Amino acid sequence: MQLHTLKPKHIRFAKNTRVGRGGKRGTTSGRGTKGQRSRTGHRIRPAIRELIQRLPKLRGYQNKPHQLASAVVSVGRLAKLSATTINRTTLIDAGLIRTTALRVKIVSDGEIKRAIQLQGIPASEAAKKKIEAAGGKIS
Repeated sequence: MQLHTLKPKHIRFAKNTRVGRGGKRGTTSGRGTKGQRSRTGHRIRPAIRELIQRLPKLRGYQNKPHQLASAVVSVGRLAKLSATTINRTTLIDAGLIRTTALRVKIVSDGEIKRAIQLQGIPASEAAKKKIEAAGGKIS
C-alpha cells in the first residue's frame, strides 16, 4: 500500500457531469441539437415562478384578522326546548351547538310564544323583539 493509492471510504460530494466542454470537430459537445437546453446560459425556471408572475400585484396589508364564525341558533328552535333559562350549556346539552363553538348568536327565524330567559348569549335585534314580546328576558 502506498499513499497515492489510498482512496476515501465515502465520497463526500458526487461530481457533476460537465456538459459542453469541447467535442470532436466542432459538434454539439453532448448537448444535442437546437433548443433551449443546447444554448449557453439557458435557464429553465420552475413552474411556480411563472404562476407567481401572472398573479396581479397586491398592495397593502394582506394579513387581515379572520373573524371567528358564530354558531347560529334560531328562535324557533329555542321554543322547542323545555328549559326556561337558556345559556351555553343548555344549548350544548340540547345538541343545538357543538362544544367547540367559540361564539353563539340567536337569530329571529321562527316563532316563540312562551317566555324564556337568555343568559350570556347575544341575540339579533329582531330576535330580541320576539323574545321580549313573548314575555322573555335577555341578560
